[in-house]
Amino acid sequence: MTKNTALFQIHESLGAKMLPFAGYNMPIQYEGINAEHQTVRESVGVFDVSHMGEFRIEGENALALIQFVTSNDASKLAIGDAQYSCFPNDKGGIVDDLICYRLEENTYLLVVNASNIAKDWDWISKHNAQFGATMTNLSEDYSLLAIQGPKAVEAMQSLTSEDLSAIKFYTFKINDFAGVANVIISATGYTGSGGFEIYCKNDEVVQIWNKVFEAGAPYGIKPIGLAARDTLRLEMGYCLYGNDINDSTSPIEAGLGWITKFTKNFMNSEALKKQKEDGVSKRLIGFELNEKGIPRHDYTIVNENNEAIGVVTSGTMSPSLKKGIGMGYVAKPYAKSGSKIFIQIRKKIIPATVVKFPFYKG
Repeated sequence: MTKNTALFQIHESLGAKMLPFAGYNMPIQYEGINAEHQTVRESVGVFDVSHMGEFRIEGENALALIQFVTSNDASKLAIGDAQYSCFPNDKGGIVDDLICYRLEENTYLLVVNASNIAKDWDWISKHNAQFGATMTNLSEDYSLLAIQGPKAVEAMQSLTSEDLSAIKFYTFKINDFAGVANVIISATGYTGSGGFEIYCKNDEVVQIWNKVFEAGAPYGIKPIGLAARDTLRLEMGYCLYGNDINDSTSPIEAGLGWITKFTKNFMNSEALKKQKEDGVSKRLIGFELNEKGIPRHDYTIVNENNEAIGVVTSGTMSPSLKKGIGMGYVAKPYAKSGSKIFIQIRKKIIPATVVKFPFYKG
């Protein structure tokens, strides 16, 4: 049975197009992808992403568990810091990507993808048998709003006593927000346009949503659906689990070596270290089409001799750049920036150029 977030009735009243996503009825779009996309790039928009999963890990062995199951070095986190990371599996792939928050001395919050909540919980629980940390699945109890855009700080400042401009990227504060106490105000997001993510309890989110839209009205604030969330993250070259990374793609292949720290031992770290030292046969790249066309997931990437060299993992018509962009894995010789590749779009072969991330530089 498909679940609803606490904001379901509000989305319906706003005329959102609702579709099942990761077990929830979610707003895909309101007025249209391009308009919503530009709202986030130019002013401020709000996403309901309450379908995401939240796990609290606490106790004196909490850090030891997190260090073993994640690729990044969580020992570097001060209280109030957040960190992007992933769960490597025992075969060199990725169980999921996540954000790790250090809430207190021995208390952490792991925020995981909605479609992987059960899988991630089982994976961490299995390895916790040797650590004995206290684990609590808060996914059903918490709501999450992403307030994103260059005007987010100014638009939201009246709702909190916290100085929003002082919260640095990938740090957070726990404070009052929109009349609710003990809200996590996190300077994170999936859009590349700045802003915050707000974690609160389900029975608090309607009040917060309403006050956010009251405060943001002079700034042109609008609700944003998951379709624009996808185009926004793609313009930044951010990976989407299930498309660009999965159980059979390694962090090294995916260009996530920067969150894979070999200064510690973690799940399958020796194999991944060897992979980094020896090199990989394929790499995740970004590309721009040189002619009209829209690349899509699973389209074939070929070379000048029409030989298959890879596959598209994500693609769209970029609302900001007005051209087709995409991500995909290609054989290593073609992964260098500036390389000429070709995308098979139905019966056409469209030339493309490998480019560095991000596509959009606002």
